[in-house]
Amino acid sequence: MNVSIPSWLQPGDYWLARWALERAVGALFLIAFLNAVNQFRPLLGERGLMPVPLFVREVSFRESPSLFSFFPNDRAFAICAWSGVLLSAIIVTGFVDQYSWPLLAIWAVLWVLYLSFVNVGQIFYGFGWESILLEAGVYAAFLDGSRTNSQVAVMWLFRWLLFRVMFGAGLIKLRGDPCWRDLTCLDYHYETQPIPNPLSWFFHHGPEWSKKGGVLFNHFAELIVPFGYFLPQPVASIAGALTIIFQLLIFASGNLSWLNALTLVLAFSCFDDQTLARLLGTHAPLTHAADPIFRSVTAAIFLLVVVLSVKPVKNLFSRRQIMNTVYNRFHFVGTYGAFGGITRERYEIVIEGTDETVITASTKWREYEFKGKPGDPTRLPPQIAPYHLRLDWLMWFAAMGSYQRHPWFIHLVAKLLQGDKPVISLLKRNPFPGAPPRYVRAQLYLYRFASWQERRRMGLWWTRESAGSYFPTVSLQSPALRMLLQQMRWVELD
Repeated sequence: MNVSIPSWLQPGDYWLARWALERAVGALFLIAFLNAVNQFRPLLGERGLMPVPLFVREVSFRESPSLFSFFPNDRAFAICAWSGVLLSAIIVTGFVDQYSWPLLAIWAVLWVLYLSFVNVGQIFYGFGWESILLEAGVYAAFLDGSRTNSQVAVMWLFRWLLFRVMFGAGLIKLRGDPCWRDLTCLDYHYETQPIPNPLSWFFHHGPEWSKKGGVLFNHFAELIVPFGYFLPQPVASIAGALTIIFQLLIFASGNLSWLNALTLVLAFSCFDDQTLARLLGTHAPLTHAADPIFRSVTAAIFLLVVVLSVKPVKNLFSRRQIMNTVYNRFHFVGTYGAFGGITRERYEIVIEGTDETVITASTKWREYEFKGKPGDPTRLPPQIAPYHLRLDWLMWFAAMGSYQRHPWFIHLVAKLLQGDKPVISLLKRNPFPGAPPRYVRAQLYLYRFASWQERRRMGLWWTRESAGSYFPTVSLQSPALRMLLQQMRWVELD
């Protein structure tokens, strides 16, 4: 008996989506590895704020698989980061685009390299988009070569990842902060998000209807639209287009690393060739059937994802839903979400130094300026995304609590007192270019976006008022600083 298969379940043609996904995911890996080239050593290197050598002494390879469990040194970090840059560039340029197995091998190496960074990256790599990128890298490995028919199963895997990212974010908001239910979250979010961008000030001062409408659109895009990913064309393409529009709006209003860019890229999997051909004015080339062995391996990965999806699905529908959690050491098939809670006020840590020998009430303090986070009230917030400033992002978290909960901050103070060049390279401006300061302290300020009047009259983007001391005044000789560092087994002051 012949069993008819619904047309929307039959294999379709996704060559153009495959091409776009491969290049775009490769480009995001390129950004991630450039990020490691520039930031891994000062943050996590042998003499970093949270040194990997100390981490791997406490955490075994079995618990957190990483190449750096065996080679925890700056040379290995640099070699792996630059290797990732090179291999990502090969993917983006399409140099081996025609060859299925070499492509898979390159993706596999990229995945192992980046997993190695993430699994020893501790709090500096503890973000959901790291796991999303790793999972996307696995699926990209099975997109196959450009001469073969696209594998529809891989598109379903990308859509399933996109669904978990979007629907998980929608549910965590609905169950989280009540401002998502009373439509007031955007009254605060543009101002209090981790790193605002040049347009955040304008979004914040937009009309009330735009902010309430933005929350409603958020709920629609994250709770309704994701189900369209799995429906027949053209519904799937419309759902993908709405997701792209939604992510572009978020991208325009703030710096959220490569989270929005990556989610936008995942939505490419919703478009078939017929739709993309009309949009782009191009057509897919003639292709041949994929290698049976390659297809078999893809089918095995598909079944593995089905099995590993049980826990994420249970979490999605749990009243105690958690976000950004992985269920295995390989960051594969996790659960995701963002901004379940919204902070109402923005506190910023301002680090200051002085070269005066005696501290008095009239001591002149000079501020360290960071690349992304707010500091100088007259400075326009910069556009950083899809790049990620890991130290700036962690400074946002640190301002919500005490320095005792963030030991890396104590290391940061010590590095500034030492004039450590790698750490200072993470800053926008060093007020002590000739020699490091004698003393450093950190003050806490309450920041608010300036009003239209303050902007016109004084050229301010921010206003700030003192909220007290965050970290006491210390020098390299301060017993208190030495005691704190010794408690954390970090002794480099002699």
